[in-house]
Amino acid sequence: MARYTIETYGCTSNRGESRAIERRLRDAGHHPVPDAESADVAILNTCTVVEKTERNMLRRAEELEAETADLIVTGCMALAQETAFEDADVDAQILHWDEVPEAVTNGECPTTTPDTEPVLDGVVGILPIARGCMSDCSYCITKFATGRIDSPSVEANVERAHDLVDAGASEIRITGQDTGVYGMDQGERWLPELLRGICAIEGDFRVRLGMANPWGVHAVREELAEVYADCEKLYNFLHIPVQSGADTVLEAMGRQHTVEEFREVVATFDDALEDWTLSTDFIVGFPTETDADFQASMDLLQDVEPEKINVTRFSKRPGTDAAGMKGLGGTLKKERSSAMTDLKMDVVGAAYEDIVGTTRRVLAVESGRRDSVQAFDDAYHQIVVQNASEYGIDPGDFVDVTVTTHNTVYAMGEPVE
Repeated sequence: MARYTIETYGCTSNRGESRAIERRLRDAGHHPVPDAESADVAILNTCTVVEKTERNMLRRAEELEAETADLIVTGCMALAQETAFEDADVDAQILHWDEVPEAVTNGECPTTTPDTEPVLDGVVGILPIARGCMSDCSYCITKFATGRIDSPSVEANVERAHDLVDAGASEIRITGQDTGVYGMDQGERWLPELLRGICAIEGDFRVRLGMANPWGVHAVREELAEVYADCEKLYNFLHIPVQSGADTVLEAMGRQHTVEEFREVVATFDDALEDWTLSTDFIVGFPTETDADFQASMDLLQDVEPEKINVTRFSKRPGTDAAGMKGLGGTLKKERSSAMTDLKMDVVGAAYEDIVGTTRRVLAVESGRRDSVQAFDDAYHQIVVQNASEYGIDPGDFVDVTVTTHNTVYAMGEPVE
């Protein structure tokens, strides 16, 4: 797990986003520290209201870069003036606020609370289905904290999901270090059965499956895709982190899948679902990654066209096997990260451009800035609806919207009269 510090400037919306970032970081097992010097990563949530503020943000970013191993910049200035930090020669990842938690993880599996108890956060029910994983990735420190997978029964998890729905959850988020291997400690593959059981609960709600490693999904890909096709409550969304487009790098990472197996999972879902969102992760700058390996990752990204992509620069975690490898230079990692991020924005932007002009039923999940709500359609495209109070839209409401435009990583929609 990483030690992090976060600094927030500007309005109450920025402060709310920082609280959301911190909540997700804590849920993932990361630990806050008081200053950048003792942090693995510093997060700067920026404001850009006037020119003086912009100069202050750049100066603070330069200071933080010198004090910490990794710097992430988010907030208004990061989105409105993304190139300003690069122009100032600040070595930082520039991210939308909801991309920050994934970037901090360094490609590691998420952790869950020690007792894996479900939590209701607004209208979102967080359901950890198991603790631990079956992987042995060379860069991951999470495995030391969580151990091997320990899976409660399907019946127990369905009952806990039922309790969340009864408590008012409009969305159930299934989480775990690796949801794809749920049940393997019992010699079974329980994920398809669990999803069918949760979707059979009465009520108007949605279900989102959390991260699952490709090798676990590959074994049940056809059955799992059939569940997705059958269950209307299940978001057509799958997060399977490939991490690299080169099998040699995957082997050095200790990953248990090949690039071809990842492609086979994607092809199976393409065949089963007309409209779905593929989410994946790439680690750039792994110690063994050659120029050809990096190009293979770029080619894979462009070929499969994920609609959500997390790009992380490799950083060493103490005690892991990869910590002893001779690393690549920071400049090279930065260049590769920048190149992949540019490609990512092109791919994601094109995906959202494709849905402009369509009408979709969305679930409003949480309030956003300036009287907006963040909502998601059946394929888990993020669609922001502004002037929510004017339309009488609250978190938990379903509404039909027409997608009017997009901002690369999310779309904007207007309710249908």
